[in-house]
Amino acid sequence: MHRCYAPGASLQAGTTLSIEGEEAKHALKVMRLRVGDECEVFDGCGNAAVGRIAATAGSSALTLAELRPLPPMPPVAGITLALAIPKGSNMDLIVQKAVEMGVQRIIPLITERTIVRLDARDAAAKAAKWSRTALEACKQCGVNTLPVVETPQGYAQFLTRTDLPELKLQCAIVPHARPLRRLLEAARTAGMQECVLLIGPEGDFSPAEYAAAESTGYAPTSLGPIILRVETAVFLAVAAARYALDA
Repeated sequence: MHRCYAPGASLQAGTTLSIEGEEAKHALKVMRLRVGDECEVFDGCGNAAVGRIAATAGSSALTLAELRPLPPMPPVAGITLALAIPKGSNMDLIVQKAVEMGVQRIIPLITERTIVRLDARDAAAKAAKWSRTALEACKQCGVNTLPVVETPQGYAQFLTRTDLPELKLQCAIVPHARPLRRLLEAARTAGMQECVLLIGPEGDFSPAEYAAAESTGYAPTSLGPIILRVETAVFLAVAAARYALDA
């Protein structure tokens, strides 16, 4: 069933909802929905409903009637993914798959060895693009809470933040890194259901960056003896965190 995004919409039972703009255009012109077809709608805050198309206005607007709210999705671990922006189009893939895997916040970082460099205008444009990718992933995989994709920020600025989960894990290639499995098992035993996963660039974090992260509470964490590409490290770490911390 096709899904439309309607931020701020009232999805209470029996209500009627108008959808306009790109969402309506995609539903009517690309997906070729017609009056009488059913369509699912979600508000990006965890709520979703199904309605039947009662009317259309060309390809620019549609009206959903007699909405039927859907039951909420089971809660998942609250994962914040902070990673150095990889080169090429890998960030698009990472955002897409991270959303599909239930990540709730994505923080792109500029580290010492990050190849990608952005000015303020480029950073805002990239964030907008990745936010669109996140929305499309939500529509495709049935996630009803739209993850936050933040504007790229500097590594030092990121480490000063106090609004992130208590469990802070830095995927690390250093001798004293502890296995991810052990840290996540301990966190689950302690009842934790949120974490930050910090992942570096292709050239890894610098020694100074490792030291700075540890000084602000990030535990160096090993993903095993194999050197992984950035996107592979993301998927492994997120999957392990979901497995360990989900309710």
